[in-house]
Amino acid sequence: MENIWLYALGSVGLVSLVSFVGVLTLSIKSKSLESVLIYMISFSAGALFGDAFFHLLPEVVEQVGFSQAVSFYILAGIMFSLIVEKVIHWRHCHHPTTDSHQHPFALMNLVGDAVHNFLDGLIIGAAYLISIPVGIATTVAVILHEIPQEIGDFGVLLHAGYSKKKALFLNFVISLFALMGVLIALLIGSNVEGLVVFLVPFAAGNFIYIAGADLIPEMHAQTATSKAFVQFITFALGVGAMYLLLFVEFV
Repeated sequence: MENIWLYALGSVGLVSLVSFVGVLTLSIKSKSLESVLIYMISFSAGALFGDAFFHLLPEVVEQVGFSQAVSFYILAGIMFSLIVEKVIHWRHCHHPTTDSHQHPFALMNLVGDAVHNFLDGLIIGAAYLISIPVGIATTVAVILHEIPQEIGDFGVLLHAGYSKKKALFLNFVISLFALMGVLIALLIGSNVEGLVVFLVPFAAGNFIYIAGADLIPEMHAQTATSKAFVQFITFALGVGAMYLLLFVEFV
């Protein structure tokens, strides 16, 4: 159990450090950044789907079978993500701010990001309660998704008038909500029997929603055949990366 805590807290630490990725984009032109981000998005979508279907769901099905309860928990995860986006008026944004892509609601973006990071923490904690390999695979999927999101969030804050230092600081503070999520998952999950059976398919539902409702539509924004082909390849690579993690042993 001690190893699980070390791995889970270390994973959340890495996720929090991703909040500083925005500073690395300052010297990159918006068009160049956008051309790279679209492939990061497709890779991330593949990784999220791969983690849900290769790691999270098989583990819970192995424990309790594919029951109607598991199906309900998956749908609950999908519906929860939908409610978050509808009620908080927040959506994942992976493009930097430009004249044609503006984000006027910086404060609301921060609130939504805090909820999202808290959920990421719950997901990572629940995954480690299953096993260390599943936890690591889930952490990789979360980080891959966080990189383009944090770049977008950084752009939102800059557009809203925040200084670069304050934008980085706020992004980092908001990222710490993931720590709260992982602590709650580990503390409650290790003491309440059956909670993992709910959290894991619930987390898978969230990943499926993020990949299917947020990331894939952004991939469709690029219609050029050559770009679409590369997107498909990077999407497949994301799925493949999660599949290959099945054969890696972690101690």
